[in-house]
Amino acid sequence: MSDTDNAVLITKDQPMTQPASTISLATQRGRRRRRVLPTSSTKFVVGATLVLAIVLFAIIAPTFSQNPRSSDNPALLPPSGEHWLGTTKLGNDMFAQLAIGAQGSLLVGVVAGGIAIVLSLVFGVLAGYLGGWREDALALLTNVMIVIPGLPLVMVIASFVPQRSWQLVAFVLGITSWAGAAYVLRLQTRSLRTRDYVYASKVAGERSFRVILVEIMPNLLPLLTAQFLFAIIFAILGEAGLSYLGLGPNSSITWGTILNDAQSGQALGRGAWWWFVPPGIMIAVLGAGLALINFAIDEVINPKLRNAPDAARRVRKAVKTKGIAA
Repeated sequence: MSDTDNAVLITKDQPMTQPASTISLATQRGRRRRRVLPTSSTKFVVGATLVLAIVLFAIIAPTFSQNPRSSDNPALLPPSGEHWLGTTKLGNDMFAQLAIGAQGSLLVGVVAGGIAIVLSLVFGVLAGYLGGWREDALALLTNVMIVIPGLPLVMVIASFVPQRSWQLVAFVLGITSWAGAAYVLRLQTRSLRTRDYVYASKVAGERSFRVILVEIMPNLLPLLTAQFLFAIIFAILGEAGLSYLGLGPNSSITWGTILNDAQSGQALGRGAWWWFVPPGIMIAVLGAGLALINFAIDEVINPKLRNAPDAARRVRKAVKTKGIAA
């Protein structure tokens, strides 16, 4: 047998290994990329839909509703075709009050959240970046604000002001809810200031303001967004609690003031559920939507939270397979 025949036999006996195709390599790379990057979050979609629906309701509904302070309607009418959510004890249309109250509550939440996030940036990011005695001084004030209970302080401040607008309530809620976010941002900034690219910017002669704005802030954006959403939730719930106690804005309509009017008008005893149930549902839905968005952002910040469902499914599958095999 010749050498050519031997080569043919060896080739037939050994399986031929073909190189991986371009499609298979691209598929493997896509799978690896999908494991690293966050997939579309159901929590974010649901939360954004709820929040967007309430925002659109607050913008569009007041354009075709009645005057929320008008008393020309009969008192305590149940929901009907003319009054979709009934009327109050004074004859106010509940749908109109709910629409205007949505604007008031959203404005309080956004303004208070903005004030809180600005103060947390000043006392958190600056303290974490500067270090030394300046960090100690800013951290001391932050720790003092953390120790002081927020809601009782807000109640004390609000009780000394007879005429309270929603701007004043938002300001008071904002200046009493920034300390927790500042503490978290300070720790994160202290970790970022030791990175190589921050040192490189300092060596290159960049100013501290530009280093914070260009090198540190982009890495804090997910955390800042989560803290801002949490501040909005806290402000809306805080305003509702203050208004329910009679310490909220007395010159504006919010969901909290509607609940206070329902309490003082004995809506529960009169069976006027349409007076207090809709604002309560709106507060709960908005809080749930913002919380879902916050959870989705947490999954982006912390990959362990994002990969936890897949890990749990693998564990359950392994336990189930082991049980079947046994």
